[in-house]
Amino acid sequence: MKHTLKVTVALVAFFLMAQFTGLLIVNHYIDHKKTAGTKAIEWQPLPYGLERPEIKNQSTSFIYITIAILIGTILVLLLVKFNKPLVWKLWFFATVWLTLSIALAAFLNNIVAAVLALIVAILKLYRPNVVIQNLSEIFIYGGLAAIFVPVINVFAAFMLLVVISIYDFIAVYKTGHMVKLARFQSKSRVFAGLLIPYSAKSKKFSAQPKTFFEKASLGKPAQNAASGGKAKIAVLGGGDIGFTLIFAGVVMKGLMLQETVMSGFLKTLPIPVFAGLALLYLLLKGRENKFYPAMPILSIGCFTGYLVVLLL
Repeated sequence: MKHTLKVTVALVAFFLMAQFTGLLIVNHYIDHKKTAGTKAIEWQPLPYGLERPEIKNQSTSFIYITIAILIGTILVLLLVKFNKPLVWKLWFFATVWLTLSIALAAFLNNIVAAVLALIVAILKLYRPNVVIQNLSEIFIYGGLAAIFVPVINVFAAFMLLVVISIYDFIAVYKTGHMVKLARFQSKSRVFAGLLIPYSAKSKKFSAQPKTFFEKASLGKPAQNAASGGKAKIAVLGGGDIGFTLIFAGVVMKGLMLQETVMSGFLKTLPIPVFAGLALLYLLLKGRENKFYPAMPILSIGCFTGYLVVLLL
């Protein structure tokens, strides 16, 4: 068993909350009135004048997203090599503010959402604590999905999970570059993903953020559900949440053309549920002090959930 049962349940619970909240956010950005009776989903524009990527062929969109991920990884590795944590912090801050603003705008006035997202982004950067970290992560990936779900179809979403799973496997078992990224995030004291402390004493780490993130970074910071070493912090990378949510969101938008809003939403839920069960399996079967690529297991969970959706 990778973590204690309490910590394992907490990780899976937060993962599921992020999935369900993300689907609600994606559903908000579907223009159901314009979509009714049509053969294509109509989307509400993103707030603040933001534009979604323009991709003519949705079936090949996974290629562009994969290229973007590879470029992003290379850029971060360059930041690691030349020791530029400040640039990473600015990048992290901008990304959190952007995605969280989009997510919160699904529930709040645009200005209120932007101001609240700004406050949270600042706190995550300068006064990090477990509550702010995990609550913000529940919403952030919904904002990301609201950007990419409209430009991806089911085939592209399927291929994206396959490609990311292969990448995750290579990053953990072959190149090991995720360990370098983990140490770099530790030094920068910012982390993209869920953090669950083993002890209540670790919940407030703003006074000693370096110590906290040194513990947390013993786990792989992206596409990995396991923390290694003797860390008292369990981590779940943001990629594990984001990519599974995008797949579920793409399936949901297809269902919205055939079902009522409530029925389309409910029929999508087997996907995050089976992804959550896959995560639970990984954490229960995983061994302490060992790294595991989570995306291959989570992708199997997503595909199993999709088969259930097709049978409903």
